[in-house]
Amino acid sequence: MTGDIYENEIISPEEQAIKSRKAFAKLLPLLKDHVWPLLVCLFLLATGTLLSIYWPILLKRALDVDIKNGDFRGLMYTVLMIGAIQVVTLVLQYIQRIKLEIVGQNIMVDLKRKLFNHILSLDVAFFDKNPVGRLMARVESDTESLRMLFTNTVVLLIGDIILVTGIFAVMFYYSWRLALILVMIVPIVAILIFFFERKTTPRFFEVRKKMAEITAQLTEFLHGMSIIQIFHRGAYARGRVNRANELKFKDDVYVNIGVILFFNTVFFFEYVMIGLVLFFGVLWIKSGVITVGTIGMFIILIWRSFDPIWRTSEQLATIQKAIAGAKRIFALLSTEPKLRDSEKPISWNGLKKDIRFENVWFSYTNDDHWALRDVSLEIPVGKRVALAGVTGGGKTTVISLLLRFYDPQKGRITVDGIDIRDIARAELRQRFALVLQDIILFPGDVRSNISLESMYIPRERVMASATTVQADRFISRLPDKYGTQVSEKGANFSRGERQLLSFARALAIDPDVLVLDEATSSVDPETERTIQESLKRLMVGRTSLIIAHRLSTILDVDEIMVIRRGELVERGTHTELILKNGYYSKLFHLQFKNRNGVMANV
Repeated sequence: MTGDIYENEIISPEEQAIKSRKAFAKLLPLLKDHVWPLLVCLFLLATGTLLSIYWPILLKRALDVDIKNGDFRGLMYTVLMIGAIQVVTLVLQYIQRIKLEIVGQNIMVDLKRKLFNHILSLDVAFFDKNPVGRLMARVESDTESLRMLFTNTVVLLIGDIILVTGIFAVMFYYSWRLALILVMIVPIVAILIFFFERKTTPRFFEVRKKMAEITAQLTEFLHGMSIIQIFHRGAYARGRVNRANELKFKDDVYVNIGVILFFNTVFFFEYVMIGLVLFFGVLWIKSGVITVGTIGMFIILIWRSFDPIWRTSEQLATIQKAIAGAKRIFALLSTEPKLRDSEKPISWNGLKKDIRFENVWFSYTNDDHWALRDVSLEIPVGKRVALAGVTGGGKTTVISLLLRFYDPQKGRITVDGIDIRDIARAELRQRFALVLQDIILFPGDVRSNISLESMYIPRERVMASATTVQADRFISRLPDKYGTQVSEKGANFSRGERQLLSFARALAIDPDVLVLDEATSSVDPETERTIQESLKRLMVGRTSLIIAHRLSTILDVDEIMVIRRGELVERGTHTELILKNGYYSKLFHLQFKNRNGVMANV
């Protein structure tokens, strides 16, 4: 799913329980560095709004004084003043919008930086439960909804409050009788707005939810178009999308009918107020209570007073989205990492003796579903150790615990006799290099993907690492060599080439311990031979921990440890384990017997 789909996601029960005031209070400290620019924007806003109220007063003067007395020169001065006020108002609004947008962008940059830094501090377990799309929505869509709230909605609301207050102040100043009559209409309009918001807001949410569902279905079907066409599932896809569209249509019709009825009713009351002004104005003109200019001024002020109603109605969706975004951001910022460094971490200068697992028990769900059960093992410095077993046996869990992505519920893991929980995670992990089955390349060029932009890895070491693992063979054929740009997910390289780049990356950091998780799976035999040669060079003089489904890749390691259902069941060299005729032997024979039952050459 894309970030746009998650933009309209429903707030979770945990997020719904968060009070809006508490959520926004968490974000208010972001405004402290921008107080003065915000005050300047507020001053410009107030000045421009009050000036916009002043020109109807000048219109009253034009009608009551200039036109009535036939003063053409005075009328020209009044018209020029109205024009000047309009120009000044537009200039002030322009400056205010520019400044406010700059402030808003700066605030959002600070918020995005804070969010991303917080995300970086969270544990791997957090990312197991939170999809990438949802986190992207937090950083992009939710912060954008807050920017719109700060730079647009709040400004409009403040401006509208100043505008309405100023309008009624002018009305009461020039004719408190007419103003009093008009004020009696205001509660009716307020009640209409209240009921409109209560009735339509849930349906607005439903429409956005169904729109997200349609987008999700379209995304899935478009990505899988080849499968749909091959298996003749076009009717099924059309049916799914049509049903989703019909459900959205029903809620959409309800909402749009409600909007039309609301605005037409409000329009009606606008003209009711104008009618009242004309009716009582005609009566009171004869008695000299008010003037023609006052009536004209009131009509214009009534039109202006209804502008905030349209704007507020248009901003309801933005306000709702911002409230939801604030709650979701607050929930994310309130998420604390479960793994923490020791208050007084022990310094570890690299592997000198061994790595040990001592009676380690671990469950991903913190219950009796153990991924590892009482595992004890030893990896001496400089040795190459392999973990073998079927998928789901617990091999990758061993690596995750060793790199302290998780902590075991029982037992402990030590390096040179030091519990890894007593070592700062950054110091621990910098001694390891991890090469995964799923190869991850980042935007940038080949050089930056090997060095990961580290200031401690010079250009010479990048090139030497690539040469050692034989990645330089294909890099030298690239148009810009090490400066060649990597496309999304490394699509402009073959899987084998991406694998060699990941080896070069591992070698460039000069690790004490090399960890390989299915590093040679899903490649053809010829590419595998190249990778195996590179692996041998990569492991020279290093402690290595290797996970492999292809047992042919671990025949010459110093020790093989066999894990089954979370338990360490066998250990030894390849020859020793074959002679035992145990679980490893069965796995090996299953892999290397051909269909005729004859052992293949390995």
